[in-house]
Amino acid sequence: MLDFGFERPPEIAAAADRLVPALWDDLRSVAKRERRRVRAGYTLQTTALVGEAWLKLRRREAFVDDSHFLRASAIAMRCVLIDHARQRLTAKRGQGRIEALTDDIEPYWESDERLIELDEALTRLGALNPRLAEVVELRFFGGYTEAQIAPLLEITERTVRRDWVKAKAWLFREMSVQDEAED
Repeated sequence: MLDFGFERPPEIAAAADRLVPALWDDLRSVAKRERRRVRAGYTLQTTALVGEAWLKLRRREAFVDDSHFLRASAIAMRCVLIDHARQRLTAKRGQGRIEALTDDIEPYWESDERLIELDEALTRLGALNPRLAEVVELRFFGGYTEAQIAPLLEITERTVRRDWVKAKAWLFREMSVQDEAED
């Protein structure tokens, strides 16, 4: 989805405004998980993260259904967290080695820089294999389980699991190569 910098027609915005209250608890759950998982999220309140993501979503095209909206929400939260990390990033670059992506709720990234590196690597992955990138967005940034992702992407849980393993390996390798290039 592209944001062309203009507001949607009032009838589409009104329909989206009716959808949000019905899914507000789901959005807050995703935002809470992301605040725990991503260090950059600690300076954002859950409500602020949901609100900023909603502002991004509100300018977008109409949503087909609830699952389309929730998928778009996970991507919007990723964008908000990345934007926030970029704002906080200083000239001093963070240190530390790459860790494997995990499903743990514990904070994962040591610095805003690592989060931005993940975003850049995920963008490159999306150019090669959009579905793998979408699985990572939904799993890591959206906090969804394999069982929740499968119907959203209309694939089996087993395929989600395989895609998650492939994507983690690709991202680990890609980010490790980037680390070596910086050393």
